[in-house]
Amino acid sequence: MSADSLSTEARSKKFGAAEADGIVRCDACPVLCRIRPGRSGACSRYANENGHLVRTDPVVLLHDAAEAGQKLVPFGAAEWDGRVLDPSRTFVTGIGAGTTYPDYKPAPFIVASEHEGVETVTVVTEGIFSYCGVKVKIDTDRHLGPERAAIRVAGEEVGHVTTAEYGSQMLSVGGVHHLTGGSKKEGSVTCDTLLRLCSGDAVTMTIEGGHEVVVQAGRAPIVDGVPEQRMRVGCGSATVGIFARQWLGHADEVIVVDDHITGVLTEHQAGKVLGMRPAGIRVKGRRSTPGRYFQVANPGIGWGGTDIADPLAIIQAIDPSTAWPGLRLLMTSTTGEHALWVVLDDDLKPVPAEMPTSVRGVVDRIGENCEPSLCTVLFMAGAGGSLRAGVTENPVLLTRSVAAGETRVTMGGAPVTVWPGGGITVMADVTRLPKNAFGSVPTPAIVAPIEFTLPRDLYARLGGHDGDVVAMTDVLREVGPAARIDPWNPDHPWPAGAVA
Repeated sequence: MSADSLSTEARSKKFGAAEADGIVRCDACPVLCRIRPGRSGACSRYANENGHLVRTDPVVLLHDAAEAGQKLVPFGAAEWDGRVLDPSRTFVTGIGAGTTYPDYKPAPFIVASEHEGVETVTVVTEGIFSYCGVKVKIDTDRHLGPERAAIRVAGEEVGHVTTAEYGSQMLSVGGVHHLTGGSKKEGSVTCDTLLRLCSGDAVTMTIEGGHEVVVQAGRAPIVDGVPEQRMRVGCGSATVGIFARQWLGHADEVIVVDDHITGVLTEHQAGKVLGMRPAGIRVKGRRSTPGRYFQVANPGIGWGGTDIADPLAIIQAIDPSTAWPGLRLLMTSTTGEHALWVVLDDDLKPVPAEMPTSVRGVVDRIGENCEPSLCTVLFMAGAGGSLRAGVTENPVLLTRSVAAGETRVTMGGAPVTVWPGGGITVMADVTRLPKNAFGSVPTPAIVAPIEFTLPRDLYARLGGHDGDVVAMTDVLREVGPAARIDPWNPDHPWPAGAVA
């Protein structure tokens, strides 16, 4: 295929069909918009330009300057506008590339380039994903809602709370059942929610039987209007283990309040190893192993992810045969945001007192060891369907090649996790993709870039569309002047470099 085949007119013939009065029917998604001259379709991503269907956003090229100070080599195109790009260090992303839909035709760009003497092919397209969603990790001990509770946006159910992980609450948002299995409004709200989350926008969610949370990728969550600050240093037992030696000699007992595992220092193995005297303070809940208690209180947004505001409420009993007047007790949370210092009086009742500087220093160190609370949004989609036909005429060979690690999958140039097992199920951190990488169509579905990079000879063996392969220099000559050029993220591996 020559560079001329990449012209606007030629490319537009791959997408859409002309009708009377200059109208173009867009077939880039199942909606099949009829677009009048000078207008765009329902998704605003395709428009009718002089009777040709064109992509409204520019193709995004990622350019890697390689080693610092290395001179970039121009590729000698007379019509080039002066920007210098090295074809061997330029990557064409699926952002703005257009789609293969209906997926019987080759991908919009099938680009040949050379890396370290190996000729590679990158198949570039925008996938239309109905089978997609996001997994949200929220760094907080606050109880956002019970597992399996519905998540609602604008009154519509868009997902559910899933199993909590170490110091983080987890949400599952989207998926085909919410996009297509409910009402039209549920589908459109779900699609809009996914697009906003993937684009880095803030989304306010309400969890049934729980709380309101504002989620924004790469930002701190806001729970019931209060921004979170810290992710816990560990569970209550882990906190005891980490700081036990630093409390030795300064406190007679330490109780670290945690919704999951509350730690009691003198009972804990750490306290025993340090030879600490038993304090005789028994907390509520179910004892697991010495110094480790489950279910000391209900989940909530109070101390350590519990529903309590007064930590003394979890003390079940104080043994007069073991405890003593003057016993120094520290109660703290797993983030150090809450802390109380008490001393037992002559009746063995805990009396709040001023916290010694030495103890305050350890509590502050708990906070110092807590990482900032963030929201992480991972886009997850099934790419094992018909978009594979835009890569090869025998799709199962592509699936097997991806599973074997022979073909590398990226999204907007960013690395992805490919799940084991059947199909091509990919997951990517949305903050690692270039800006404006995601879109949507009214079907409803999310549109996301995807690229497959593999050796040229392997591409031929997989039954690839070899006649549609275009040299990188031709792509740059044709689309480069109108493209959006972003710098390559140095934290990302170069896709061609890891191909077998």
